[in-house]
Amino acid sequence: MKQFKYTINGNYYIVTVNKVEDTMAEVEVNGIPYKVFMDKRVNKQATVNRPVQALTSTVITTAPVITRPTIVTSGGSSVKSPLPGVILSVDCKTGDAIKKGQKLLILEAMKMENTISSDRDGVVSEIKVSKGDSVLEGAELVIIK
Repeated sequence: MKQFKYTINGNYYIVTVNKVEDTMAEVEVNGIPYKVFMDKRVNKQATVNRPVQALTSTVITTAPVITRPTIVTSGGSSVKSPLPGVILSVDCKTGDAIKKGQKLLILEAMKMENTISSDRDGVVSEIKVSKGDSVLEGAELVIIK
């Protein structure tokens, strides 16, 4: 396991590389797990000695589909923002019945579009953001009952 610390555009990130196999790496960015798929097979020895900038570009160019864990509140469970960014679109409405894995909204973070999906079945009881809103990491986006 290898850990790197970055500051990108004033935002602090801790990147932990947990596992590298062939063209896939399992990493965590600020505690959020991602699977990173690379174009070429990585030599494990090269990974250890690889300059930080090369690893940074590999992690940043991956656009994961993010399913966030929920925080249970009295009004339902909350889907929170995994990264600071800007809401590009809201793809659900209050009262919509949703299924696990269904797209709720798109968040632009670090010039990448990230699909935020539901982690469970339920009904959208509240949408806390609108298109164009800037959000911080951990901000509540959607409440699901």
